[in-house]
Amino acid sequence: MFENLSLFPETASRIASEVDALTFFLAAVSLFFVVLIAGCLVILSLRFRRTRAQQSEQIEGSLALEALWTVIPLIIVLCSFGWGAKLYYEMRTPPKEGMQFYVTGKQWMWKVQHPTGQREINSLHVPVGETILLTMTSEDVIHDFFIPAFRVKADTVPGMYTSMWFEATKKGTYHLFCAEYCGTSHSEMIGEVVVMDPADYQEWLNGQPAGKNPIESGKILFENLRCDTCHAAGSGQRGPDLAGRFGLPARLSDGQTVLFDEDYVRESILEPNKKLSAGFQPLMPTYQGQVSEDQLLHLIAYIKSMTDSEADSE
Repeated sequence: MFENLSLFPETASRIASEVDALTFFLAAVSLFFVVLIAGCLVILSLRFRRTRAQQSEQIEGSLALEALWTVIPLIIVLCSFGWGAKLYYEMRTPPKEGMQFYVTGKQWMWKVQHPTGQREINSLHVPVGETILLTMTSEDVIHDFFIPAFRVKADTVPGMYTSMWFEATKKGTYHLFCAEYCGTSHSEMIGEVVVMDPADYQEWLNGQPAGKNPIESGKILFENLRCDTCHAAGSGQRGPDLAGRFGLPARLSDGQTVLFDEDYVRESILEPNKKLSAGFQPLMPTYQGQVSEDQLLHLIAYIKSMTDSEADSE
């Protein structure tokens, strides 16, 4: 009767048990102090109720007692903060190596693209034991990508990119939810994450229609939009050379420095004159309305893949 009844989702990722341990610790500390304070209130209420009032004794201040109930809670709070900060940093700092997936939220569905080009809607197939890196955005309103069994969730925000990572440790099918109210059909924005053996995952990939992967699509789009006529090193260069620049500081015409990351590339494509690179004229047209969110992700994937050697060969 109760075989499917569970107070907590299944623990199915590398970080899930750590999240649960912190949660149980905070719950235990809270429960201890609730019971302690409520117990004291009950005992004192019974002992000093009006019908049996007693003359209370004068209690002088105790420095040791004051120090005790100050230092112990302080230690507990500092331990909780340190533990939580460490776990938060680990969750929000993706590994450098892993399988890069692209996720776009849209009322009311999740669109996912695999590193090899396969696409899914409201479903994500991944191999067990592999680090999965997600770069996410939204086409319309704020959504939230939430996988309870992995204890991971992150907002997808229009106009910017967020990232998330996980490593599944158990094969199976797990719930995927939007955890941010996003409109009338918010409750229908659900899906599944299917964790498979690496061999089964590869077989599944082989059985899916495979278009060009994000890097290949981005390269074609980069050439079709004629980005290469301005952003390739050489005598005709009218914009900054993009090869090998991703993840490095970029100097602007106003003297400021920004990180050359996904958000900067996206902003430069849609609002090219907002943060103009030092040493260049504001010649680049805007591509607002000409490229979709998926195409922006492909352009970013290609620019991330560009190396100095690739630029030299061109």
